[in-house]
Amino acid sequence: MQEFIKQYKKNKSAVVGFFIVVILVSMAIFAPWIAPHAPYDQNLADRLIPPMWEAGGKASYILGTDDFGRDLFSRIVYGARISLMVGAVSVGMSLTFGLVMGLMAGFFGGKIDLFIMRIVDIMLSIPAILLAIVVVSILGPSLINAMIAIGIVGIPTYARIVRASVMAEKEKEYVIASRVNGSGNLRLMFKVILPNAATPIIVQSTMGFASAVLEAAGLSFLGLGAQPPTPEWGAMLSDSLQFITTAPWMIFYPGLAIFFTVLGFNLVGDGLMDVLDPKLKDK
Repeated sequence: MQEFIKQYKKNKSAVVGFFIVVILVSMAIFAPWIAPHAPYDQNLADRLIPPMWEAGGKASYILGTDDFGRDLFSRIVYGARISLMVGAVSVGMSLTFGLVMGLMAGFFGGKIDLFIMRIVDIMLSIPAILLAIVVVSILGPSLINAMIAIGIVGIPTYARIVRASVMAEKEKEYVIASRVNGSGNLRLMFKVILPNAATPIIVQSTMGFASAVLEAAGLSFLGLGAQPPTPEWGAMLSDSLQFITTAPWMIFYPGLAIFFTVLGFNLVGDGLMDVLDPKLKDK
């Protein structure tokens, strides 16, 4: 662990990403104590107030208010909870199904591999956001259905990564030795091969988290994800489009939150790749 931390610290951008993620997680956990207002509280007398450092701003509204008089800073803070939930549920779903599909395809090969990978190829032939829109359109617009759609969209990526890793590991001597010692297929797949093929899966999961947040914001922006008045960043962007000239802070700060969240997880993923991938680490 000490060697891992030492190697990780050498990547300055990864350290920056780590602190961004820590801030995001802290916002989500401590939202009731950080946010000065409840995210749904409306005060029409204080609608469209600019950030506190601009003319007409108030100290009680750090980033200003929206068209319903709701505190923008509080809604962004609570939005971190939704973003983390979307990332965790979507990546968990993608990883679970992609892991099983990739393990079966890579380990057994033959017709099983052909069948699974043709399904994967069909899914990959459709642009991710378009596939997510189709799924949400079938299930109905909601945050839960958006998470399901994003989870389905991510399955092919994990399946291909796991398959490639399993195919690279299954013919190695330690696997053959374990098979000779009487290990069954399930033990070989989950106990022997999978732990040694975990590096690309961990890296992809981290970067997939960033993609899930971005895709959820995109679906909410289109009205297919979180529905008003949920404090989700993409939905906040969609609701504020009509005020882009009169109240630009309503668009700028939710967009900035999305940007830093995606940046943070991508930087962490790059750092993990540098540390965990032996080929990159030796360079």
